[in-house]
Amino acid sequence: MRDPHHPERGRRFGGGIRRWIAATAGALALTAGLVAAGPPASAAGLTPVTGFGTNPGNLAMYSYVPDALPSGAPLVVALHGCTQSASDYYTHSGWPQLADRLGFAVVFPQTSSANNANSCFNWFEPGDSRRGSGEALSIRQMVDKAVTQYGSDTRRVYVTGLSAGGGMTANLLAAYPDVFAGGSIAAGLPAHCAGSVTAAYTCMYSPPDRTPEQWGDLVRAAAPAGTTSWPRVAVWQGTADTTVRPANATELRDQWTNVWGIGQTPSRTVGLTGGTTLGVYDDASGRPAVEVYSVSGMAHGLPVDPGSGAGQCGSTGTYYLDTICSSHHTARFWGLDGGGQDPGGLPAPTGLDVTGTTDTSVTLRWNAVAGAESYQVFRGGTRLADTASTAYTDTGLATGTAYRYTVTAVDSAGRAGAASPAVTATTTGFSPTCHTASTYDHTVAGRAYANAGRTYAKGSDQYMGLWNTFTVRTLKQTAPDHYVIAGC
Repeated sequence: MRDPHHPERGRRFGGGIRRWIAATAGALALTAGLVAAGPPASAAGLTPVTGFGTNPGNLAMYSYVPDALPSGAPLVVALHGCTQSASDYYTHSGWPQLADRLGFAVVFPQTSSANNANSCFNWFEPGDSRRGSGEALSIRQMVDKAVTQYGSDTRRVYVTGLSAGGGMTANLLAAYPDVFAGGSIAAGLPAHCAGSVTAAYTCMYSPPDRTPEQWGDLVRAAAPAGTTSWPRVAVWQGTADTTVRPANATELRDQWTNVWGIGQTPSRTVGLTGGTTLGVYDDASGRPAVEVYSVSGMAHGLPVDPGSGAGQCGSTGTYYLDTICSSHHTARFWGLDGGGQDPGGLPAPTGLDVTGTTDTSVTLRWNAVAGAESYQVFRGGTRLADTASTAYTDTGLATGTAYRYTVTAVDSAGRAGAASPAVTATTTGFSPTCHTASTYDHTVAGRAYANAGRTYAKGSDQYMGLWNTFTVRTLKQTAPDHYVIAGC
């Protein structure tokens, strides 16, 4: 909607959006809900980029490029949420860490209060979300600039976003399937769910229950005529999100599986850390086309998992929630970790199986792939080893712990092909350990949880006392994620 009293581009929607925000008291995260604005985009390593085109959407471009990044590396476009900035997303999302680790460039577009009163991308405004116009075109021009400036591989350009950025991500995937090879939508909306502020309410709180074909038609109508190749799409959603209802994840699944011409029943379901359930929807070749991540108990925000371990990234903050690193798993899904398929690469190995486990090891085997010179083994999405054999034993593991594995075939040119379907193996045995600490420190370490000022042991739910730094208890871990009060 436009404020008739302020028709100029730089202040459009201003009055209307401000009245809307006042009426809703900040409940709408996609246009008003992120309550603490990030600092200006000036963090070390985050670089402003100018001269990227006509910029009809009045956006700013920032980038993060690892040192000595070679030409031909992938490119990720990361869109912040409302009242956030490029710097905020750079600081918390984990994408710079992954860029350093895996080798790709990241572009952080930034909108402002001149476009929207709460610095939201205008995902609900047709003039900003269609191909060839507004903010969508500005972001497309940023991709062109990055490809020219950093030598990015045009076949491996991806887009991701949180909340309003997630809504814009869905629209960009629909408008530019010839630009983006994949996307990831966190707490976002189906493409072209809304065409006005009023419709945005409906989409967020009670999305239309359209058929998969109707949702798919909205994408097909937005894409160039004759499009037959579509982006691979990841969807992230917290089950306790009251700002963008979890039903949106279901509608997103319906939309993109229909675009791919596949059904709405998952090919497989996988349990991940952080209370996350992953539903995988394979295309006709058996490669994941759509992945839906449901994070149990998580409210509105982007899942992160601070730390330096395998699969960890990001940092906590307003609407950056400590559960699981969504950026890591998204990068894995896109193949940025080497587990995806380079165009022209080999097919995925079949028959990946667990042939043996001990307290500290897992043995795998798989079928040979014609033309493969070697194979890459991945544990939890992180590249573990290269081997010329069709078998591998992973050692030095924790007892009684589940691990997830995939394998890719590598051709004579060094290109890794598609990742195999994952298998999960659990090591045998478990060695009980004891931990003495305050009830507060136990919760920080993940051995306990707090509820209404009281502390309970994780797994056994035994009451430990008040949640503070003074009450000290000893917990014995008797199984993975299971603790009991004990006098070790």
